[in-house]
Amino acid sequence: MTRIGRCFAAARADDRAAFIAYLTAGDPDGEATVALARRLERAGADMLELGVPFTDPIADGPVLQRSAARALEAGTTLEGVFEMARRIRRETSLALVLFSYLNPIHRRGLAQAAREARESGIDAVLVTDLPPDEGAPFAAEFRRAGLDTVFLASPTSPPERMRRAAALSSGFLYVVSRPGTTGARSELPRDLAATVRRARRAAGDLPIAVGFGIATAESAAGVAALADGVVVGSALVAAAERAGANRDDAVEQLARSLAAACVRSGARRTSA
Repeated sequence: MTRIGRCFAAARADDRAAFIAYLTAGDPDGEATVALARRLERAGADMLELGVPFTDPIADGPVLQRSAARALEAGTTLEGVFEMARRIRRETSLALVLFSYLNPIHRRGLAQAAREARESGIDAVLVTDLPPDEGAPFAAEFRRAGLDTVFLASPTSPPERMRRAAALSSGFLYVVSRPGTTGARSELPRDLAATVRRARRAAGDLPIAVGFGIATAESAAGVAALADGVVVGSALVAAAERAGANRDDAVEQLARSLAAACVRSGARRTSA
């Protein structure tokens, strides 16, 4: 079982959803990213998506766009992200997902990027702008390097596309909660339960994680009741952005509330 698989198995045994946090690597610098990773683990995160900053982040809302711009201004490269991953792997037990657009990986060379990702301690790769229709050669290369693969499905994905995304995924299937870009929202989409049911039919035993728009403990609890994993990105990045020099404490405080919300109500009653 891979580290990703062990995270989901441990969460399942505890009757909770795995808490998957996102950070833009290098925002505002590499040291800050490693420090935040340590705080996220202490707060209860199971996995960390390390976002590779990109000049044209079309899937990202304003918070992550600003975050990518700060990271690029600081000189963050894919090679630098791998170095951050090495340090996080040495200093935490978090499962690590490389969250990237295709361009930085393509420029590095697919085979080389996959090999370097694995050597740096990365466990899985998610390429946000790689459609499943074109993903098979990339998934094969990543898996040859010993990496899990994660593909996206959305509420607008027809059944065949959802099945293809699930078939190419080995770590988990990432279900986008709503159409559009990333960013915190005040409430969950009304059709989310139906979307997750469709994803489960497509994925079989593969874990399902839901992201995009989850910002509060209340929304995290709602997703935890439906899915195997809860992904939170923009809310954590925004908390760090607002807090400035106090970013570590702000992110840990928010992460603790989100991790607690991932414990399902039955488990909370039992522990009480």
